[in-house]
Amino acid sequence: MTSRILSSLLVPAVLAAGLALVGPTAATAAPADDTGTTPLAQAHAHNDYEHERPLLDALDHGFTSVEADVWLVDGELLVAHDLADVDPERTLESLYLEPLAKIAADHGGSVHPDWDGTFQLLIDVKSAARPTYDAVHAALAAHDDTITRYQHGKVKQRAVDAVISGNRDLAFMQSQKKRFAGYDGRLGDLGSGLEATLMPLVSDNWTKHFTWQGVGPMPADERAKLDDIVARAHAAGHRVRFWATPDAALPNREAVWQVLREAGVDHVNTDDLAGLQAFLSS
Repeated sequence: MTSRILSSLLVPAVLAAGLALVGPTAATAAPADDTGTTPLAQAHAHNDYEHERPLLDALDHGFTSVEADVWLVDGELLVAHDLADVDPERTLESLYLEPLAKIAADHGGSVHPDWDGTFQLLIDVKSAARPTYDAVHAALAAHDDTITRYQHGKVKQRAVDAVISGNRDLAFMQSQKKRFAGYDGRLGDLGSGLEATLMPLVSDNWTKHFTWQGVGPMPADERAKLDDIVARAHAAGHRVRFWATPDAALPNREAVWQVLREAGVDHVNTDDLAGLQAFLSS
């Protein structure tokens, strides 16, 4: 066999092998594509950044809300649950803001293709409230085409609603004539007169308000309390979310999820993307 013939046989095989090796790596790094996944209005990815592909895995499972814990370190907004775990390469910009901007642009102004809903980016501030918020606000403002703007009581709706949780400076946010984020309130804020344009979301710890963990029927008084919370929040234009609900893959988790779904809780909190997707799709 001549060297030319040998080359003609080997080169395509080598190229094919190379493409096979490169393919999965490229797919892992690429933005979520149009998988045909149905967007799930109640699906919220708690600690989303802990998944293999922050944001992208949630989108591929149809989630419409994700949560990122943020620390301000040497002027950079770093995403991690604990300060000891921050990585200079894992920034709010690189993991969330830049990908969301590209995805929304690719889909004609929507995070999910052919979807008329608004995606929620819940930013849980872990470091000092005011300096971190100032940095977050500047980062959001740089994506004016993607992030909803609140100005003089009016809303310029975009593909993504940013909401500030954790360490928050309510007084300063109230004083802003132009904002790119809403305030995540607590149940104690219901009835306080805070408008939905300032406080679009009310979140709280499930275990501080309910004893029921999904075993047996929910006590009637607790179900009535839940229904009242949702009704009061929705009447004022606020969405509702609870954290610290059962999340281990056991029957009691789905019992709680079912009650949250029936009650109209807007965001069901989970770390299990596939589990909640399967439940909400059933």
